Amino acid sequence: MSSALDEDTRRTLDAGRETAGAMLRSAQKDLQKVFIVFLVGFIGSFYALRLYIWEFLRNVTEARMSAATAEDLQIIAQTPFDVILLQAKIGLITGIIMAIPVFLYFSRDALEERGWWPSTPVARWKIAAGGLLSATLFVAGLVYGYAVFFPVMFSFLANNAISAGFKPTYSIVLWAQFIFLLTLSFGLAAQLPLVMSALSYTEIVPYETFRDRWRYAVVGMVAAGALFTPPDPFTQIMWAVPMLVLYGFSLYLAKVVVTAKRGSERLDVWTAAGRHWNLILGVGVVGGFLVYAFYAYGGLERANDLLAWMGTSRRLLTPGSTLPVTPAVALAVWTTAGGLVAGAVGFMYFVYAELEAAVEPAEVGDPTEIDLSALDADGIRAAPPEAFADLSEEEALTMANEAMDDDEKEKARAILERFDEAEERRAAEGEGEGDAPQSASEEIGDRASRAGGTFLDEFTDGETDEDDIGGYYTDVAFILDSLTSRAFRIAAVFGIVLASTFGWLYTGGIGRVFEQFLSQLPDDVTATDQIEVVALHPMEALIFEVKFSTLIAVLVTLPIVAYYAWPALRERGFVRGNRNLIFGWVAALVVGLFAGFALGYTTVAPTVISYLVAEGVRAEMVIAYRITNFFWLIFFTTAGIGLLTDVPVLMLLLNTAGVSYRTMRDRWREVTVGILGFAAVATPADVMTMFLVTIPLMVAYGVGLGVLFAVTLGGRRDLSGSEPSEGDQGADAEV
Repeated sequence: MSSALDEDTRRTLDAGRETAGAMLRSAQKDLQKVFIVFLVGFIGSFYALRLYIWEFLRNVTEARMSAATAEDLQIIAQTPFDVILLQAKIGLITGIIMAIPVFLYFSRDALEERGWWPSTPVARWKIAAGGLLSATLFVAGLVYGYAVFFPVMFSFLANNAISAGFKPTYSIVLWAQFIFLLTLSFGLAAQLPLVMSALSYTEIVPYETFRDRWRYAVVGMVAAGALFTPPDPFTQIMWAVPMLVLYGFSLYLAKVVVTAKRGSERLDVWTAAGRHWNLILGVGVVGGFLVYAFYAYGGLERANDLLAWMGTSRRLLTPGSTLPVTPAVALAVWTTAGGLVAGAVGFMYFVYAELEAAVEPAEVGDPTEIDLSALDADGIRAAPPEAFADLSEEEALTMANEAMDDDEKEKARAILERFDEAEERRAAEGEGEGDAPQSASEEIGDRASRAGGTFLDEFTDGETDEDDIGGYYTDVAFILDSLTSRAFRIAAVFGIVLASTFGWLYTGGIGRVFEQFLSQLPDDVTATDQIEVVALHPMEALIFEVKFSTLIAVLVTLPIVAYYAWPALRERGFVRGNRNLIFGWVAALVVGLFAGFALGYTTVAPTVISYLVAEGVRAEMVIAYRITNFFWLIFFTTAGIGLLTDVPVLMLLLNTAGVSYRTMRDRWREVTVGILGFAAVATPADVMTMFLVTIPLMVAYGVGLGVLFAVTLGGRRDLSGSEPSEGDQGADAEV
């Protein structure tokens, strides 16, 4: 095994083992203390879960549910060891997390010898302040999650499952993992101000990058909210708005830290705040008065009227309803909190203004004296045109070559682009023709293209022959490039079908399908009301709806993709004929799909499920099928029959377009890999289910090959009306 590793990898592994051994030796005399901390974390969390936390999490889950919904909600243990093992697992993780900082502290001598421990002593108050701020942000994230987000989200998820005809019967393992994962995500997301400030202060990521790319951050946060939260707009707003506010606060804090560093001893934060103490106090008083006026002069009632007008059932609560105090005391608490928040905002504003003013603008020198070799790619592009006015071709080429040697391809490209711009300006002014820089750009561009080649070059040795992987890559790139101009239409169709299907399922369509399907089963199966579909995971119903909607959208979009890709496929020799054939293809495939679906829905699915249910009823068992398993079973035994029917039909259609029998016979391995990939993505996370999908599809592919063999006389002709190539004939003769 060691011979498979290169020298650098072996050296890194040896250094890691040596460091781990040195840390253990350094902390050897204190390992008992580390173990005690681990044991305290393990036992403490184990019994805390047992005595307090399970009940607390149950209360959080049911906080916003109606009495009927809370009564339907059940949290179950699927095996006798679920609860005890879950508590032990959480206790183990908690103990390790608590023990790691202690272990690192006691092994600091070994880390210092290797330069992995801060060599410059850091003031304890700074460490304490940083730790306190980190803990405060983490707790704030947890408070928001448990007090606001979780209750609303669980209420929505449970109501959605019940409205679809399912019973929210959560597995304690899946339910707890889901809660703890979201807990960790909220706590870590709250660390964003510290992370951005640290990255900006150390200039690992400049502050200007965070500031200029804020649009990408907004899109990313909104997209994350759309993907990882229920599709309720109110819930997505509850996710996205706090994240955006947090990002804005992080930008502010990073700006303060960077400005203070660049201002370097020219201004003290507390001195800057002291100059405006009266204004900060005034802002705090105004903020507290506004909160008091909101509750005391009808603002709460107007806000609730607005929520009612918007059609939501949610309402703002009066003071004292969430705190164990009288309404008067609660109003005083909220007023004080509003004043403190407003004062903090005023403090941040005036400190920011003072720090901004403290940074003196840099003196502007002669732009022709800028050292271009010391700039990075962004600096080259931002440099004034005068810096390139006297730059010769030889100097530009030398700097670009040096940048290439330093593996700075972007800088090399930027130098040549700016040089070309300078040459164009000189040509426009009658000072030159600009032919030379073009040859220089071509020379260095050739180096850049070789240095920036794809990983496929390692497999193809730079060749793009049609018989190797480079040829496949070229074909795929050519076909995808032909779809670029139609990407918006394709994406629009995909999005419309996905949204429409999901909206139908989400608004009760999945429940209606369930009821309609039950009506197809025999009376002796449905009369006892033995079939019950449950959700073991809070997001299970939504995940199934998204997966099913995506599958339908893909099936609808594929003919459109084929229609627009047809000219490129024909040019690369994959198909022949006019692309209007696609319409006939779609008609044939739809007929095959619906014929197979009708057979499955009326015969196959009822027979299979009736047999399975009858066996369970005969054994006097409670039939509680999981959503994903039950509905995928319905899909595979109904629409799946139609898809299997379409496989031979599609193969015949491909043959009419010029795809030979030999090609489909020789490419069975690629087809198998593609089907396995499709099954891994589109089916539940179960290996057995994946193979239950793959094997029937490959059998259908084999049937299609048999039909093609008979129709094409063993590959000697095809349905497109043209004779096979000499290569195909020779191969068939050999066979």
